[in-house]
Amino acid sequence: MASAAPLPFDAAALSAARRDALRYHHGAGGPSYHLYPEVEAFHDAFGGDDLCQALERSNAGGRGLSLYVHVPFCRQSCGYRPCPHIITRDTSRAEPYLSRLDREMVLTARHLDRTRPVEQLYWGGGTPTFLTLGQMSDLFDRLDARFGLSSSPARDYAIDIDPREADVFTLRHLQVLGFNRLILEVLDFNPEVQQALGREQPRIMTETLMEEAHRLGFRSLTLAIGYGLPRQTPESFADTLADVIELNPARISLQDHAQNHAQNPAQDHAQSYGYRLRRGPLQQRRENDRLPAAADRLAMLQLAADRLCQAGYVHIGMDHFARPDDSLAVAARQERLGRGLQGYTTHGHCDLLGLGVSAVSRIDDVYAQNAARLSDYADALDSGRLATARGLHLGRDARIRRAAIERLMCDARLDLAALGRHFNIDAPRYFAAALARLGDGRHAGLIERRGDMLSATADGRLVLHRLARAFDAPR
Repeated sequence: MASAAPLPFDAAALSAARRDALRYHHGAGGPSYHLYPEVEAFHDAFGGDDLCQALERSNAGGRGLSLYVHVPFCRQSCGYRPCPHIITRDTSRAEPYLSRLDREMVLTARHLDRTRPVEQLYWGGGTPTFLTLGQMSDLFDRLDARFGLSSSPARDYAIDIDPREADVFTLRHLQVLGFNRLILEVLDFNPEVQQALGREQPRIMTETLMEEAHRLGFRSLTLAIGYGLPRQTPESFADTLADVIELNPARISLQDHAQNHAQNPAQDHAQSYGYRLRRGPLQQRRENDRLPAAADRLAMLQLAADRLCQAGYVHIGMDHFARPDDSLAVAARQERLGRGLQGYTTHGHCDLLGLGVSAVSRIDDVYAQNAARLSDYADALDSGRLATARGLHLGRDARIRRAAIERLMCDARLDLAALGRHFNIDAPRYFAAALARLGDGRHAGLIERRGDMLSATADGRLVLHRLARAFDAPR
């Protein structure tokens, strides 16, 4: 692996001008645009029949399929996992859930053309590697039987991994099944921060898995780290960044956990794919831990962008960085990135079918979400019907706004002329209010306009979701 000498943190190197330009946007809140509109806009008048009709219509488009499978089980609670999740060490508890997943596959697959390739597969949660090796094989076999999985080298088959709950035998099994991309959740290498999180995870644990993944030939590996964590400082975060750079993963995902901490926990049912905090005795204790101040969080964000780019990583946008030879960076250069529920994707052209409790589907201009409560999910499938609890059919205005937001988020620029030709509109006039908002002085140094082309600056890439908010529908 490549090595890099740790660089000391230098607060003076983070210019006051940059900090002033970013401060407003970094603390402004608002959507992350994994979907547009976000799940809060879904309504419960949308049901399983609507999803089935969307699946049948989608067959005519000839698009590939992307499958997301939600595995909600974890052996340990750290309060910083995506939710919903179920804490247990009893792997037999997964058996009824796997059976219901299979029922859901049967009910959805009957509406799909089996010749459509499954180009992308993603297992998230929870901790998918909670499952035994046999259970993982069973789930993979069922997916293959219902949808026909791909063996193409171009497939993108990824899985979330907690390094504390996997070993070299796990990786070998995943490679045999057909996964070719791994996401390792690290958060931070500092022992004091790990103690505050309740997830002790020595660097050697992650390093051993990475070495085995490289030996096995996994195409890409992501390290997920966080900033804004309890007891974290810019100085300690600089050390974690140095460790990450030395480990040299293909991709780095950077999560702002303090911003998520500010979210309303009551909205967990609608925010299944973001990091949200679970309130409980463990969480209440952590809330008394020192959280970084807003200025320190901003310093960490700037520091990450600077150090990672200096180390040769490409800033894809917002919280994603990749080595220049990684497929994500290649797609970014070719302006064919997509934006999905797990962030940036090389397969945004695919229809996404979400399977499991709380899972979200995106089928052309239709969104659908499964029941977020496991009991509701189970009751629906035990009754022989899909567990779709709510969804949305996008109108013309929402499709236009979605296209503008996605291109700005994915390309860090927006060609208004091309957008206008695609939708047969006068785009500058259609988005006059948005362009006026972007012309506001608060955006100075973050985005530039030359004719019909909008381009985010290097600093603007850090807050693309804030810039994209200008194109959102009036609230």
